[in-house]
Amino acid sequence: MGGEGSMMRMIHTLRNNKSMLTKRKERKALQGSYANIKLEFPKATPEVIIRIREKVIRQQKQTKKRQFIALGIVLTFLIILFINI
Repeated sequence: MGGEGSMMRMIHTLRNNKSMLTKRKERKALQGSYANIKLEFPKATPEVIIRIREKVIRQQKQTKKRQFIALGIVLTFLIILFINI
């Protein structure tokens, strides 16, 4: 029958993948239980929140401005390209 070679290759590939998976699981960098660890985050004051909000708004405005300029440049280039054709 045809296909024995491809079936055997599939079996070997699956076996190799399975062996690599078990090796990868054994190389865990972090082990142990983290149930007793308590995460503490600094409390944000209203002033800090306002500064963060203003910074995010400023960044969004800059991003929109850059996108608008890039769009304008691309559209100008396309208009010039089509006029010259």
